[in-house]
Amino acid sequence: MDGGNQSKDAEFLLLGISEVPEQQRVLFWMFLSMYLVTVVGNALIILAIVSDSRLHTPMYFFLANLSFTDLFFVTNTIPKMLVNLQSQNKAISYAGCLVQLYFLVSLVALDNLILAVMAYDRYVAICRPLHYVTAMSPKLCILLLTLCWVLSILYGLTHTLLMTTVTFCGSRKIHYIFCEMYVLLRLACSDIQVNHTALIATGCFIFFTPLGFMIMSYIRIVRAILRIPSATGKYKAFSTCASHLAVVSLFYGTLGMVYLQPLHTYSMKDSVATVMYAVVTPMMNPFIYSLRNKDMHGALGRLLLGKAFQGLG
Repeated sequence: MDGGNQSKDAEFLLLGISEVPEQQRVLFWMFLSMYLVTVVGNALIILAIVSDSRLHTPMYFFLANLSFTDLFFVTNTIPKMLVNLQSQNKAISYAGCLVQLYFLVSLVALDNLILAVMAYDRYVAICRPLHYVTAMSPKLCILLLTLCWVLSILYGLTHTLLMTTVTFCGSRKIHYIFCEMYVLLRLACSDIQVNHTALIATGCFIFFTPLGFMIMSYIRIVRAILRIPSATGKYKAFSTCASHLAVVSLFYGTLGMVYLQPLHTYSMKDSVATVMYAVVTPMMNPFIYSLRNKDMHGALGRLLLGKAFQGLG
C-alpha cells in the first residue's frame, strides 16, 4: 500500500486539550454546558425572529442566519469532542475528519461573510435612511445571503479537496478538539506548498476583503453619526451598531490569534484561541445581540411568555 492510500485508510486520534482523566471530566462538563447554552441561545434568537413580525427586517433576517450558522458550527465539533472526552476510543476516520474540516472551514467563512453583509445593512440604515427600504429589498437580501453561502461552500470544498492530496505517514495523534486545517498540515509528510499557498490566497480574499469592507462601512457610519446634532440621536444610531461591532471584534480577535501566524509556529498552545472562536464566540453572540437590543428583548419575552401561557393552558 502506498503512502497516499495508507493515509486515506487510516484513522486519526483526537486527543483533545488534555489526556489527564480528572481534567477530561472537568472539560466534559464545561464544554457540555457551553454547548447547551449555545444551542438554546441561538435557537431562541431564531425562534424569536421567525415568530415576531416586528423583527422581519433585513438586520434580523441576517442575524437569524448568523445564529443558524453558529448553531451548525458548534454541532459540527462539540458533540464528537464530548464523546471523545468520555470514551477510551478517541479515533476519527479519515473521511470523518475531512467532513468535520469541510464544515469547520465553510462555516467560519460563512460567519465572516454574513457579518460583512450585516455591516452593509447598518451602513445603509444610518448613512442612507431614506433609501433603506428600497436599497435593502427582500430580493437583494436573499441574493446577498445566497452569495455568502456559495462563496463559503466553494472555500470549504477547495481546502478539503486539497487536503485529500496530502499524505500522512507519521503520527496521527491530534492534540486538539477537532480536525483543524493547520494541525492536519503540521502532521503531513508530503509537500504542502500548494495547500499553504491556497490557504493564504483564498484566506486573504474570503476574510480580509470583507474585513476591509466592514472597516470602510464603519468609517462612513461614524462620520454620519458625528453629523447628527443631538446626543440622543447619536446614541440611538450607535446603539444599532454596537452589538455588531462587539461580535465582529470577538470573531476577528479570536480568529487572528490562531491564523495570523506562520504555519511552522503553530502549536498546541493555540488550542485556547481555537476554543475561543469555535466555542465561546458562537455562545456569546446571542447574549451580545439580546442584552442591549430592546426589540430582541421584547420578542424573546413574548416568545417565552407565550410558551409559558400555552403550558398553563
